[in-house]
Amino acid sequence: MDDTKRRPIPREWLEEFEAAAKRPLALRWKYSFIKTYKPVMDDAKYRSFDTMADYRKWCEEKLPSWLGHGRD
Repeated sequence: MDDTKRRPIPREWLEEFEAAAKRPLALRWKYSFIKTYKPVMDDAKYRSFDTMADYRKWCEEKLPSWLGHGRD
C-alpha cells in the first residue's frame, strides 16, 4: 500500500472504539490485559535460585526460545 494514500477506518472499528471509550476506566483497564499461558514459567507458583547464573542456566535449559530468555 502506498504510504501517501489513507484507507478509511472501517465503520465496525469506529463503533467498537466509541463503545469502548464510553466504558468506565476500571472496566477498560480490566480487559486491556490478556493472560497468555507461558509454558514452564506458569507451571509453578514460584521458583528461587541461588545465583543469577543458576537462573540463566535454568532459562536456557527449560524455556522455549520464543519466550526470549535465551542468550542467542
